[in-house]
Parts: sequence; C-alpha cells; structure tokens
Amino acid sequence: MSLAKTANTVRPAFRMAGLSTLILLLCAAKDVVPSSSHWKPTWPSYRVPVILPQSTLNLDKPQFDAEARLEVVSPCGPACHKSSPLPTYEEVKNYLSYETLYANGSLTETEVGIYILSNSGDGSQGRSRTKRQIYGYDSRFSIFGKDFLLNYPFSTSVKLSTGCTGTLVAEKHVLTAAHCIHDGKSYVKGAQKLRVGFLKPKLKDGSKGANITNSAMPEKMKFQWIRVKRTHVPKGWIKGNANDIGMDYDYALLELKKPHKRKFMKIGVSPPARHLPGGRIHFSGYDNDRPGNLVYRFCDVKDETYDLLYQQCDAQPGASGSGVYVRMWKRQNHKWERKIIGIFSGHQWVDMNGTPQDFNVAVRITPLKYAQICYWIKGNYLDCREG
Repeated sequence: MSLAKTANTVRPAFRMAGLSTLILLLCAAKDVVPSSSHWKPTWPSYRVPVILPQSTLNLDKPQFDAEARLEVVSPCGPACHKSSPLPTYEEVKNYLSYETLYANGSLTETEVGIYILSNSGDGSQGRSRTKRQIYGYDSRFSIFGKDFLLNYPFSTSVKLSTGCTGTLVAEKHVLTAAHCIHDGKSYVKGAQKLRVGFLKPKLKDGSKGANITNSAMPEKMKFQWIRVKRTHVPKGWIKGNANDIGMDYDYALLELKKPHKRKFMKIGVSPPARHLPGGRIHFSGYDNDRPGNLVYRFCDVKDETYDLLYQQCDAQPGASGSGVYVRMWKRQNHKWERKIIGIFSGHQWVDMNGTPQDFNVAVRITPLKYAQICYWIKGNYLDCREG
C-alpha cells in the first residue's frame, strides 16, 4: 500500500477527533488487572496512534560545530510541567516531525501526520548550583566479567562515540538521548561519523577467548565499533531546547550500517508509575567517573508527568541516553518481558515548596513517541499497533 493511499485511509478517522479526544485515547490503557494478593505487574495494552510522514525536504548540510553534552539540566520540575498548557494538535505535529542525518552529512526534515484508527480492534494495540547526581550512598553496581556483560539485559547497553550510552532496540537500531547528537541548535562534533561501541573480551597472547576462571582479576574488555548509517531526532528537541519543552523530546534513534547480532530489548509505552513493579525503574550506562565500566542501577520513581519520570537513581554524565526499563508480565505470551519505557536524560534542580531538591529525569515513551520510534524502526505502522 502506498503512503498516499495509507494516509487517505486513516486521515478521516483522526479528523473526527479533537485534541482532547486524542489525549484521552492516548492516556487510556486497556486490560489492566487490579491489585490482589496474586496480581502480577502486567504490561497494559494501549491504543497506539499512527504517525506517518507527509513530506520530506532537503536541508543544508549541518556544521557539526556543537560540543557534545553528556547531560541536560533544567529548573522546571514536576509542578512546572504539570501546570504547562496542553499543546495544540499542530504543535504536537511539529514536535513529532523530525530531522534525519545521514552518514554522508546530508540532512532532511520530515513533516508528519497523526491519526487514530477507528477500526483497530480491542486493544490490539534556574538555579546555579553544583550538579550532583549521586544521592547519599552510591548505589550503582559496576558489571564485571563477560559472563554478565555479554548476557541480556546488560548486553543491550552500548557506548556512543560522542560519550553517551545507548540501548539496542532492534537488529540495527539504537535508542539514545537527542542531546548526545544535537545541542538544540546544531549537531555535535562527531555526529557525522558517529559510531556505536559494543563491549567484547580483549584477546591477548593468541588466546581464542577461553574463559579463565582461576584469575582473581576481572576479564579485560574492549569496544568494537560499528558506524551509524542515519540518525532521527524529533523537532520537539530541536525547536524546544531553548525552553522546557525540549527535555520532553530528548530522544533519538540511530540506524547502524550493519546488524549487531545481539539480543535487543523492545520498546514499550511507559505505564503509570503506580503500575511499575515496586514503583522502580532500572538502567545501565557508561558513567564517565568509571571509565570502561558498565554501571547498573535501580531506584524508585519519585514523581511523574505525562512526558517525564523523576527519580533519584545514582548516575553521572555518560549514562545519559541509557534505556530505562522494567520487567512485567506479558499476558498474551504468558511470560515475563523487559521493555524500554524511557530514556535517561539528565539532571534537574527543582524548587519543592520552597526547598531545593534535585532529581534525575527520564523521558517517558508515551503512545505518540512509541508510534514514532516504532515507525522509524519498522517503516510500517501496521507493525506498531501494540504498545
């Protein structure tokens, strides 16, 4: 089916819905099992919208003159975001439009349309302060040894040549933070020749990789790098970085030049914090205070908005771009499944009732963002109906 035919098929269904109807649909989760003594934290089914490209135009080649930023800092906290007015439909379309950067330096901008399918079935679908991202006792765990580093879920964490972390979400795709690629005004130095690093055992003295278990020292690891073919960055980050809307869209998708041949972690729509197992999230990243180490952590979610999760997971610059995940029961498949529900973005000082408090912030994968990222990965909205 051609893009034009597809767009014509779904366009009328969305035009019948105003923005308020769209928001109600996107916030509604189906088949959520109530709490009981035997309740399992279960992945809810969401009514996922459709996001389709409408037009693409060529832009001038970027200068690649920005310095890579390993974290984002914003003074706007939960109350600030919750009090912000809802965006209009046109604003949401603008935020979800995107730029695509190719390895040869060419750049395009794609405008999108947002649609709701009516025949999709039942649930098929501020302050100047010293930045501090460690809260009391440092609760991070460095992951050592190939038996852990090369096994799921830790093996899904990769390092970007710009200094951030990313997560494998498909055979050739990596999810990361937009600020690792673009500072809101320009692409960062190194973005054109962006590479993704995979930790592998460092062989020496002709060794063929035998597992030496009698050594008291952890096995040495090294990065094997794969070039990036193209990068997608939402316009919500590029247009909104000068204000607080930018952090809501601090995500990017990288397509590699060749498959990585590792198990990856699927993306999913972020459930409300109260539905997360123990109210906790998990993520692993390459914090720059522990060079060469993959660092794992988990912590409770302290607050949330529609687009952001506020938590106090210990983290340092370099961990930004990490995929935030949880493990919940997949009723359709009768098994437990981990999914990426957000992207670790950065740090915020927040004025909480007159008392300054700091949070680390993750961008939630909302139904709209899920539809966009999934389309970037699969290129077919029919494969993106279930969040």
